[in-house]
Amino acid sequence: MSADLRSRYLGLELKNPIVASASPLTGSIDSLKRLEDAGVAAVVLPSLFEEQIEHEEMATHDLMLSGSEMSPEASGFFPEMQNYNTGPDHYLKLIAEAKKALAVPVIPSLNGYTPGGWTQIAKQLEQAGADAIELNIYFLATDPADSSAAVEKRYVDLVAAVSSMVSIPVAVKVSPYFSAMANMAARLADAGAAGLVLFNRFVQPDILIDELEVAPRLVLSTSDELRLALRWIAILRGRVRASLAATGGAHTPDDVLKLLLAGADCVMVASSLLRQGPAHVSTLVSNVEKWMTEREYTSVEQMKGSLSQQACPDPAAFERTNYMKALTSYSSEYR
Repeated sequence: MSADLRSRYLGLELKNPIVASASPLTGSIDSLKRLEDAGVAAVVLPSLFEEQIEHEEMATHDLMLSGSEMSPEASGFFPEMQNYNTGPDHYLKLIAEAKKALAVPVIPSLNGYTPGGWTQIAKQLEQAGADAIELNIYFLATDPADSSAAVEKRYVDLVAAVSSMVSIPVAVKVSPYFSAMANMAARLADAGAAGLVLFNRFVQPDILIDELEVAPRLVLSTSDELRLALRWIAILRGRVRASLAATGGAHTPDDVLKLLLAGADCVMVASSLLRQGPAHVSTLVSNVEKWMTEREYTSVEQMKGSLSQQACPDPAAFERTNYMKALTSYSSEYR
């Protein structure tokens, strides 16, 4: 008898724990259908950015004031937004079409960093048919005057603002850079987050030495990166009142299994699908099921968290002891 792959995430029942994370593959109905056909259990749409929402609101405002005295700087305030082909209206249409075309949950991604009027778009996402919302908070505290307490409050206030707008669950894609991650996770859950997506992979700038320019550089993840999410999911499992999703570094069936054993409710994949195509989902699902059946696991729910910090025989393995063992046991061929 095959294992039951169903898993609950944000109160939603998923047919298996594999979720397509936000990427170019989730931005069109055709590719969304291919992902569903391959077996994906839910999809996260590409992000709608705070700047896009505000830009559209400003454009409407400018149109209404056409012919009046305007500041000469205003016309160039958001020049880069002209390059985006998705504003709120287009995005709402994508949600509605995806809900008609797919049987799996559709989760739009709302990307912002300041509490404000733009958060009201969350209600429109819900009205368009969204099953949940993923709030992707991207804020880099570069001002020396920004204290850690102020940054944390900004996150908490933003989660509270978006959560208060909707009745559907809100998941927060969170940064790994908090000094007290466990405390922050609990505060986000208390503020209204129904789930935590661990962790946000920020796009880092690069320097082009020939052009003498600074440019963004998107690098796809590798399996080595999953250990950050694995550690914190294992630590948080059973300690916060929120679903836990893993993202960043899941490429193989073994990667998925490790994250589920640590306590993930679902595993989000993007880089592996961009490299290998939507059909890779079926490879992940079938091999996870095979491994579970061979080891007589009856369900994903039974397996989830069986090696979390609370459940594993050596809880210290997720803390400082693990760090010391890794350093003292490494052997170099040049020693």
